[in-house]
Amino acid sequence: MQDTDSDSLEAHIRKLYGDLSAADRKMADVVLRHSRDLLGYSATELADLAGVSKASAARFFRRLGFLDFHAFRAHLRSRGARQSPLQRMRAAGSKRTPLEQLAEHIGHDVADLSDLVEGLADADLDKAVNLLANARRVHVAGYRNGYATAFYAAALLSQIRPDVHLLNEAAGRQAELLAGCGSKDVLLAVDFRRRARLLRPIVEVAARTGMPVLALTDVRLSALAAQAEAVLPCPHRETALFDSYVTAVSLVNYLATAVTARIRAPARARMTQIENLHDALGDLEDGPSAGHP
Repeated sequence: MQDTDSDSLEAHIRKLYGDLSAADRKMADVVLRHSRDLLGYSATELADLAGVSKASAARFFRRLGFLDFHAFRAHLRSRGARQSPLQRMRAAGSKRTPLEQLAEHIGHDVADLSDLVEGLADADLDKAVNLLANARRVHVAGYRNGYATAFYAAALLSQIRPDVHLLNEAAGRQAELLAGCGSKDVLLAVDFRRRARLLRPIVEVAARTGMPVLALTDVRLSALAAQAEAVLPCPHRETALFDSYVTAVSLVNYLATAVTARIRAPARARMTQIENLHDALGDLEDGPSAGHP
């Protein structure tokens, strides 16, 4: 199997899924469910999880295009290495002027923003806005590369509605904040490579309690996305030294704006109260400024 930027392992499996045998589908389900920690499993362990024989597992990896399970593991290791900026640094460098390089960089971001629109569905956007507007509580979580977007989402949403909690800043109190949550609440999970292990158990807990999950992610198909009520894919080019999150920031800004329009009266009342408090506290150097956290 040739793993290209546009054809990840997960997407490759999904393309083949309809033509797979019953045993192969069991293996495919296990591989997708454990997509982020596959290197921690042996072929025997994956076969046991799927409830199939070792021979069936071996046939499944050959069906994917690998010589055997060892070739499959080697592919996973190389794919993980390509996600590291250190590995991509070898290809960095250019003889063009800084402005020419910047123009190319911005051009890629513009292309990603166009891909963002094409990859979203009206139904998912409407569901996301509705959940964020009407949920009793909104929990936001995103680690490592997802943290900045998660922080931005929590900062915007907390201006227009109450009970918005950034789980990253819970100081180990995630369990207390999630206690009592259910179908009336929502979790906004920001999931970008290279992925931290902290996010997945939070999503699994939310799913078990019936809490709807909204996933802002760079992969449409993953074990985390499979548990989401709506998946909002945020594309980025994978050839740059550092991943760009322009699409995620733009999407979060849109969602907050759309939620404000959906709950206009209470949002206006809350924003007015916040601005009055800024005046009373004198905490903003230039005074109140609409649009800033």
